[in-house]
Amino acid sequence: MKITYYGHSCFLIETAQAKLLFDPFINGNEFAKEVNIDSIEADYILVSHGHADHTGDLVYLAKRTGALVISSWEITQWLINQGVSNVHPMNVGGRRQFPFGEVSISFAAHSSSFPDGTYAGVAMGFILKNGGKTIYYSGDTGLFGDMKLLGELHSIDLALLPIGGNFTMDVEDAIIASKFLKCHTIIGLHYDTFGYIIIDREAAKSKFQESGIQLQLLKSGEEFTI
Repeated sequence: MKITYYGHSCFLIETAQAKLLFDPFINGNEFAKEVNIDSIEADYILVSHGHADHTGDLVYLAKRTGALVISSWEITQWLINQGVSNVHPMNVGGRRQFPFGEVSISFAAHSSSFPDGTYAGVAMGFILKNGGKTIYYSGDTGLFGDMKLLGELHSIDLALLPIGGNFTMDVEDAIIASKFLKCHTIIGLHYDTFGYIIIDREAAKSKFQESGIQLQLLKSGEEFTI
């Protein structure tokens, strides 16, 4: 699987069968200022929660690409009201086989609301299995004990975890999360986009390395393959 980072928490994961876009936030994202949003193609869009920095370009891209949007019941119903009908609702604990592989929904310790403040369902993460590989996209979350259970239930090859602190886990908690998950390859997300979540990148890499864990901090448009 090939992963392309578009800044903040937005990733494109390409399998042999499909292109999966996670939490689209391109326009208004300083990290992604060089990205042409109309160059992004997707067969599926997976949305972890309703905050604007994860759904900013959701309606536009869903309509332009025709992608199937996989998210919470509340977000899919909101999308239908925005004129996006190609949706598949899921919820925490759910598991579903799609043409590209299996998706399981995990808990995320975070809030979720739409830009107008209305309730957007529970925040969640995604566990994707394809071609013998397993990727965990946590979405925005704090550290929580059931990450140990995820590490026991799934052989996770790559975890995409927040490291910016303030609204989510910071570097130290993400290292603990990596150990809970039994995963030694991490891609950082939700950092440096705005003032509250600025990190020292070199210090972050060093702390992970000292714990025997590889931290990838990708530039916007940069790719990583597992």
